[in-house]
Amino acid sequence: MAFVSFDERAMVFDCHGERLVGVVAAPRASARVGVVIVVGGPQYRAGSHRQFVLLSRALADAGIAVLRFDHRGMGDSTGAARAFEDSGADIAAAIGALQAACPTVARVALWGLCDAAAGALIYYDATRDPRVDAIALLNPWVHTEAMRARAELKHYYLRKLGERAFWSKLLRGRVELKDALRSLRNRVRAARRGGARAPSATAFQDRMAHGLRAFAGPVLLVLSEHDLTAREFVKYTAAHAEWKALLARRNVERHELAGADHTFSSEPWRTEIERRTLVWLQSLETDAA
Repeated sequence: MAFVSFDERAMVFDCHGERLVGVVAAPRASARVGVVIVVGGPQYRAGSHRQFVLLSRALADAGIAVLRFDHRGMGDSTGAARAFEDSGADIAAAIGALQAACPTVARVALWGLCDAAAGALIYYDATRDPRVDAIALLNPWVHTEAMRARAELKHYYLRKLGERAFWSKLLRGRVELKDALRSLRNRVRAARRGGARAPSATAFQDRMAHGLRAFAGPVLLVLSEHDLTAREFVKYTAAHAEWKALLARRNVERHELAGADHTFSSEPWRTEIERRTLVWLQSLETDAA
């Protein structure tokens, strides 16, 4: 029987009068570093294919305390559901709950996938919370309809046209040509609606950039090769000088994960995310010692 170096326990904590439910993975040795997994929506604390469960256990086994929790209105938590732009109170409450459950935690990292990554940056922009020492951003959400259409044209439709299986299905009548052309035409129109240049940032994208600009701690950015959200992020940030400068800063560690999808659904991809997150967090452990 394998030795387990951490304990998992459910916890309930308050957020503006609502009850948030979470699970903390606490190392049996004193943890100096903790991670709050910010969950995007619609999602709850387990994550797709139990991604957050497995990540929290891998980090806790390495001596890092982790809290994954349900935001208000999601999973087992009470209250009305909120968009990622309005998740700040939930994140703040979760940081306090993690440090209350693991009092030796001196440094806290936020870890977010997709719109949870956006929510983490927006939270820091709004609060400049001194408890946040590091932020991990995985396939961050910067969606606009025009940019998504461009990403789909480049990374889905063009790829399909080069696949033998697509033409085989078309010739055998298993793909409806009229529907395929209509879908392609709609994507082209959506891409053109954004104009010849990339559209201006919306409010939430501005807030993300402001949060990243204000944050001086370590930032981990991981982008999946085969994910439209990641491709949209790459295209969007390349078209904005401010984002290009922010991502070029020395505190930003960037990785592209070959072949990976949006949620890192295979075991090799998941294991690689766990490894990269752990290596990145080791600098916090050194500083907290």
